[in-house]
Amino acid sequence: MANSIQPITPRDAQALTKSDTTTYTSATGGLFDGLYVGGAGDVAVRTEAGTVVTFSGALAGTTIPIKFDRLMSTNTTATLILGLRY
Repeated sequence: MANSIQPITPRDAQALTKSDTTTYTSATGGLFDGLYVGGAGDVAVRTEAGTVVTFSGALAGTTIPIKFDRLMSTNTTATLILGLRY
């Protein structure tokens, strides 16, 4: 019987630079499955579906589980953000 339980720890993490034009593609490891906020603030990402959303008031130490390909410079005030892959 196969194990259907998924790991809850990331297999990889990458420090991200805010940019309204840089897209993370398969050449750069693909979409991220979530992000970690090191310094409090707002976080704007472009989701897997292409929608830009802003998470307002993310606290330092917050992990946000969302598939995204771009960490937007516009509207992102949080710092020390890591992209997570599971």
